[in-house]
Amino acid sequence: MKLITDSKDLGAFCESLANAPYITVDTEFLRDSTYWPKLCLVQVGAPGAVAAIDTQAEGLELSPLFALLRESSLTKVFHSARQDMEIFHILMEGDLPAPIFDTQVAAMVCGYGEQVGYDTLARKITGARIDKASRYADWSARPLTERQLDYALADVTHLRGVYESLRARLDESGRATWVEEEMAILTDPATYRMEPQEAWRRLRPRSTDRGYLSVMQAAAAWREIEAQRRDVPRNRVIRDEQIQDIAAQSPRTVQDLARTRGLSGEFARGRLGTELLGVIEAARNLPKDERPTPSLKPELPSGLGPVVELLKVLLKAKCEEHGVAQKLVANSADLELIAADDNADVSALRGWRRDVFGEDALALKHGRIALAAENQAVKLVRLSQEATPQAAASS
Repeated sequence: MKLITDSKDLGAFCESLANAPYITVDTEFLRDSTYWPKLCLVQVGAPGAVAAIDTQAEGLELSPLFALLRESSLTKVFHSARQDMEIFHILMEGDLPAPIFDTQVAAMVCGYGEQVGYDTLARKITGARIDKASRYADWSARPLTERQLDYALADVTHLRGVYESLRARLDESGRATWVEEEMAILTDPATYRMEPQEAWRRLRPRSTDRGYLSVMQAAAAWREIEAQRRDVPRNRVIRDEQIQDIAAQSPRTVQDLARTRGLSGEFARGRLGTELLGVIEAARNLPKDERPTPSLKPELPSGLGPVVELLKVLLKAKCEEHGVAQKLVANSADLELIAADDNADVSALRGWRRDVFGEDALALKHGRIALAAENQAVKLVRLSQEATPQAAASS
């Protein structure tokens, strides 16, 4: 066990890993009282080496770690990498660790189910039983306990065996490229950019009126910028439901704003209320052609509901046959689009997903195959006739 708190020691440790076949990486962070994640610890492992890096240590220079994470010849192994990658994207000023390997994604490809947890995966593959008692510890408190360090280092220690097992299975099955497609998304900086003007899309608008959406967009963007400026969670500024109410009421005065449920008169009269009323007014005056447009779910042609249900059964059957998680192949929205359009712009009709599911989905839709139950399982029955004109017309 090793805790690094000194820049010289960190430089030497990172240099010792430069020629490793891969490194395993994990982080401990807090985000319950801040907008930006507060990085508390970084754990790094490699065959024969492991260390925890105290990112809160006074004077610790993290540039050797960032250089190691940028090294293009070195694979960085994470489990459920997205939040870790978001943290590094911030600290590395827009750069990201690359190349990476996410064992959670690989496990989904290798038949371990939907978003399998690290503890479960480590137990199934390596037999390790990880003490979870420190999972929700205050990682910002110092000194760290020996139990905390044991827990933190176990994450990257057992991850080596998990990675090597999954890597071998992918190479044997020829599915390594399936994982690489997902890694390309995780290593794209655009994945982690949050433009304040787009923050409203997470709020599930209750109306498609463009005036309503304009106010919602402005209020959500204002909240995002204010939360970033103060480094507090969004809901510490105003809550989601208050933005919904503000968008519906479009308040014009301090008194109007103070009627928003949960907002005080003090808030409405203060700096925040004044700023918020200003952005609402600007949104109200936007030209109609500059107002946001709703993301409308396409209406399915009449009668396609049963086709979608058949595609759901097919998806489950094909994913069980190939030992891959359904979530990685298609979701319900994809199935609806496939039911409506043979050339739908969905990943299920491209690449390996088309081979696993997409081709049979189109064949089922057009009557070239049927589904049957046999021996408590669903099987595909290939039909000799071409799709009927009525079936073809439904596309």
